[in-house]
Amino acid sequence: MNYAKNILETIGNTPLVQLNSVTKEVDALVLAKVESVNPGNSVKDRMALKMIEDAEADGRLKPGGTIIEGTSGNTGMGLALAAIVKGYKCIFVISDKQSKEKMDIMRAVGAEVIVCPTNVEPDDSRSYYSVSKRLAKETPNSWYVNQYDNPSNALAHYEQTGPEIWEQTDGKITHFVVGVGTGGTISGIGKYLKEKNPNIKIWGVDTYGSVFKKYHETGIFDENEIYPYITEGIGEDILPKNVDFSIIDGFTKVTDKDAAVYTRRIAKEEGIFVGNSAGSAIKGLLQLKQHFSKDDVVVVLFHDHGSRYVGKMFNDDWMRERGFLDEEITTAADLIKSHINKPMITVKTEELVSHAIERMRAFKISQIPVEDVNGFVGSVDETALLRGYLEDKDLNNKPIKEVMGAPYPIVKKSTSIDAVSKLITKENQAVLVDLENGKFHIITKFDIIGAI
Repeated sequence: MNYAKNILETIGNTPLVQLNSVTKEVDALVLAKVESVNPGNSVKDRMALKMIEDAEADGRLKPGGTIIEGTSGNTGMGLALAAIVKGYKCIFVISDKQSKEKMDIMRAVGAEVIVCPTNVEPDDSRSYYSVSKRLAKETPNSWYVNQYDNPSNALAHYEQTGPEIWEQTDGKITHFVVGVGTGGTISGIGKYLKEKNPNIKIWGVDTYGSVFKKYHETGIFDENEIYPYITEGIGEDILPKNVDFSIIDGFTKVTDKDAAVYTRRIAKEEGIFVGNSAGSAIKGLLQLKQHFSKDDVVVVLFHDHGSRYVGKMFNDDWMRERGFLDEEITTAADLIKSHINKPMITVKTEELVSHAIERMRAFKISQIPVEDVNGFVGSVDETALLRGYLEDKDLNNKPIKEVMGAPYPIVKKSTSIDAVSKLITKENQAVLVDLENGKFHIITKFDIIGAI
């Protein structure tokens, strides 16, 4: 009989698949190392198990212990699977930009998940780096994994993934392309491949908002490059010890939009349902196509599975809200597609100003149409309310009708975007769209900006 004694024995030996459509403009044989078929659905299963086994061997992880790690989700899943088989508890700290699916999956396999804000400095006490380190100090019999600096991360890929790629390509690989996060994957695989053939080129894919590309090219850690980005699993605002820049021949940066668009294209054109960093990797590979020739064998690694992004890149509304869907927007109806299913918030003439402010706060909006029994008769916006409050501290207790401005213009669904744009001015912050049958919706300047 041929069977695995536990789920951990199924890690590795992932397939290498030729890409035919998304890379048709590349004059080389392009092969994808599809790591999503690992039991935890990502490449991180490999290094998660290796880090645990090495920690067990040297006594850092003791029986019945608690594994603590800051993760974008995939490493957490790999650690959780190993913890189940080996009898450990898990506490994972994740940033709030990661998909809900990742958080739910880690909880489904028994991990405690703590969510931290993304938009803070790495050394901020609220960051997921800081919180995970603090929890490791406070939790008895715990082990802090630290995948960023843990050498077992890169070693797993040096011992496993690199040799697999070499053998699967019969040693004919000429280029390796992969997204870079903790650095373990590119450094471990790159080290192995260059030892086999120093002429193999190792390319890293970075994202805008990350420091890798500039640091590799100049040696400068530029904090001005650090800003929030949407792409998951790649890029960093720190320099992990696992990133061996001497092994990497170069980096290319990919935008959030291109990463999302190409993630969807891989599924639709190749039938391979993979995650966000795969889209970055393919777009990065296309940006590097001038480096490849017809005799080259280019291997690109797909990190994880698309099921972790069904509420993001594979959701039309999510894509539309961020301007990532390449849809033709020409009319007023097109402008409100992203929020057509949300109710338009209004306020009555006799309600108090405090009611309008509460709704602005609750729904995170800046403008509200005012109506009475006859229809729309006015409008209020946050700028006017602030100005009014500075003049009258008792403004909150006054009825809306005493402070409202002129009603917003009303246009038909078919009104052109140019005509709508001209109606939004300094004095007039929004336009209402008549959806017919007594229904209306609102267009703001942010809808116009989103359509550009």
